[in-house]
Amino acid sequence: MKTELTKRDARSRGEWQGMNWIRQEKRLAIYLRDGLACVWCGDSVENGAKLTLDHVIPHSHGGENKETNLVTACERCNKSRGVRDVFAFATAVAGYLNHNIQPGDVVLHVRSCTMRPLAAHKIEAKEMISRRGSAAKVLAKLS
Repeated sequence: MKTELTKRDARSRGEWQGMNWIRQEKRLAIYLRDGLACVWCGDSVENGAKLTLDHVIPHSHGGENKETNLVTACERCNKSRGVRDVFAFATAVAGYLNHNIQPGDVVLHVRSCTMRPLAAHKIEAKEMISRRGSAAKVLAKLS
């Protein structure tokens, strides 16, 4: 019980989330919803990107684990974002992408991803996981 309370306290402070904070079906469904690519820089699983989930409103700032607050991010973007707000990080990404992309375009893309319905992707994710055994094995097959 004490260990669970310690984890819960750390999680509420944004210090610990571990790997099991979200079901693998929901994780994969969000990746599918976002096109198996980072919403920030566009790097994709086909190009070898290691995908993670990013909280639009950081967990440490009260952001929830709801699908409307989660987006696909490559490991590089997720680690470099930290707790910067969406516009601040979009400005940084637009600067290093150097493709005449404006920060507002990145923000609009992130917001549009969070608004897409997840239901059909959850069904697809569940079927893919049942065939492959895990979300990690599905992603390995896609890369």
